[in-house]
Amino acid sequence: MRATPTPMPGPWRTEYTKAMPHVMRSAESAIRQSARAALDPKPGIDRFADPESRLDTCIERATRALLSEQRSDGHWVFELEADATIPAEFVLLKRYMGEPDLALEAKIASYLRRTRGTHGGWPLYHDGPFNISASVKAYFALKVIGDSPAAPHMREARAAILAHGGAGTTNVFTRMLLALHGIVPWQAAPTVPVEIMHLPRWFPFHLFRISYWGRTVLAPLLVLQALKPSSRTPHGVTLDELFPGRSRIRRAPRALHQSRPWFAVFALIDALIRFTEPYFPAGPRKRAIAKAVDFVTERLNGEDGLGAIFPAMANTVMLFDALDYPRDHPAVVTAHKAIDQLIVLKRDEAYCQPCVSPVWDTVLACHALIEVGGEPALTSAHSGLVWLAPRQVLDAVGDWAEQRPDVRPGGWAFQYANPHYPDLDDTAVVVMAMDRGAHRLQISGGVDFSEAVERGREWVLGLQSRNGGWGAFDADNTSEYLNHIPFADHGALLDPPTADVTARCASMLAQLGHEADRAALATALNFLRRAQEADGSWHGRWGMNYIYGTWSALCAFHAAGVSTHAPEFRRAVKWLEFINNPDGGWGEHGGSYDLDYRGHQVAPSTASQTAWALLGLMAAGEIDNPVVTRGIEFLLRANDDAGLWPEPEFTAVGFPRVFYLRYHGYSKFFPLWALARYRNLKIASDSAARLGM
Repeated sequence: MRATPTPMPGPWRTEYTKAMPHVMRSAESAIRQSARAALDPKPGIDRFADPESRLDTCIERATRALLSEQRSDGHWVFELEADATIPAEFVLLKRYMGEPDLALEAKIASYLRRTRGTHGGWPLYHDGPFNISASVKAYFALKVIGDSPAAPHMREARAAILAHGGAGTTNVFTRMLLALHGIVPWQAAPTVPVEIMHLPRWFPFHLFRISYWGRTVLAPLLVLQALKPSSRTPHGVTLDELFPGRSRIRRAPRALHQSRPWFAVFALIDALIRFTEPYFPAGPRKRAIAKAVDFVTERLNGEDGLGAIFPAMANTVMLFDALDYPRDHPAVVTAHKAIDQLIVLKRDEAYCQPCVSPVWDTVLACHALIEVGGEPALTSAHSGLVWLAPRQVLDAVGDWAEQRPDVRPGGWAFQYANPHYPDLDDTAVVVMAMDRGAHRLQISGGVDFSEAVERGREWVLGLQSRNGGWGAFDADNTSEYLNHIPFADHGALLDPPTADVTARCASMLAQLGHEADRAALATALNFLRRAQEADGSWHGRWGMNYIYGTWSALCAFHAAGVSTHAPEFRRAVKWLEFINNPDGGWGEHGGSYDLDYRGHQVAPSTASQTAWALLGLMAAGEIDNPVVTRGIEFLLRANDDAGLWPEPEFTAVGFPRVFYLRYHGYSKFFPLWALARYRNLKIASDSAARLGM
């Protein structure tokens, strides 16, 4: 094994470097700096102390740090940060409604100014390349707040926007936002008529053919596009300076993922709808609007909001406003509260989260603490599992039942409450934690989780797709042609089975070990074998990216008892060894989703991604591999005096290429989990333990 890995070879690397020079230069510079820093002593942990002592000290400090974040009722919830678009949209929504909060806006403005990139505009993830849509939204929000276009940061942002074609090159959702504020005409956005609410279930386009996030965002948006409202209190702000020359916004262009033939067909349909829409009869349109409103109101979800995600919540508020609901209407008041609860307010700045992640944060913290062991950690983990138990959705029948009407509810949602939309990933991970808890949490008066585990297992099994894999929220959500309609320029209109979610569900089945589940597990493992990339990695849909997917898949094969000598293991281990950074850690950024997913891209090491690589390697039986030792050393060095791992990087994804996430909890529990797993395997020499994660 080489001491200093080199970047992966291949012609794609040259193309990628040309396409994203800023990211590549930044990443490679940061790697060099981190490699030099790796040689420096770290305060708090004596680098010359006995290795075992250093490991124990780091685990103890990180455990204390994680326990200190636990809420009094037993759960954890950490900040969930996206790019500048969400706080910018929050500001613009409040201005649209005529309800500006000037003090809050000032803090959001500070956040927007701080997150601007060195390229002048705004990226989609930390230290990422310029993004036109995020930059236009952030510039618009700052101008509405009161930043002068002559200010240096606004001049630089404007220059960057114009250098990338101006505001006329933004994506579909940005065009719709600009239309709502009267900046561009509605004709600038693709037409999705509200009359689709009348279409039968078997029709090629239907709400239940698209993802949960797609339908919750689209349902209220259909009404807005039909009524074409505009800002209640015009703020008088224009963006003429963002349109070069005399150009205005053009029709939405074909996105990179969209095939020319499919896009041409759907563009023709869009043109036909535009031409005929003025002649649509009023009666069916009125009834279609009523159906869309019924869809939304049935799923309002109290103060947790429609779909429990910001874009759907924001569209709901504007929907009620467009329909002239009184401001004191209970649904309107509740919809506003749902949005306001997403604000993270700090002393000098603030931002709006896309959603909250208490179930996900809590269950992952529980897994880490169960791995740590000892009374304080296990007691806290037990409290977390007790908090999770009543959040299992046992009675509500969600949208998933459209495909699987005979399956009993039994899943967990990602947020505090989202009963229409439990997800397979959370459910599988909660079930595994509760099963581990039943075996490891020897606490007097402990809760019996067996019924919750069985209901969760039953629901996960019931939502396995026909190809053997699992999507995040629905079964067989695979109408791929819909990603080629002009509206779907984000490329994330669907929720098909993915390697990472499939791996988690397969891990759950393997860990539980029911004889009746063997066939389902076998088809899931075959799905994963087919999904393995030529270089040995797996694509990560919900974590960034191939490191996350590879960790997930290796854990599934390990839990299923597949020999670590099998080709799927050996190829993945070789790949993880190959991409190990000079400082001993692993890293990957959002660029790995670009250019047709052509593989891992060089990036500075992060604590969470290093932890995934280590957990994957240990699942492959590589506990004594020198590269594992290097990774452990990286985590020990990177841990600070507070027991934490600073990590400004985004290591998760909402929609590849267009929307990335930074889970603030990832660097708190994943590195701890990996260190504790390493210690446990070294002590017990039990590399054959059948752990699902």
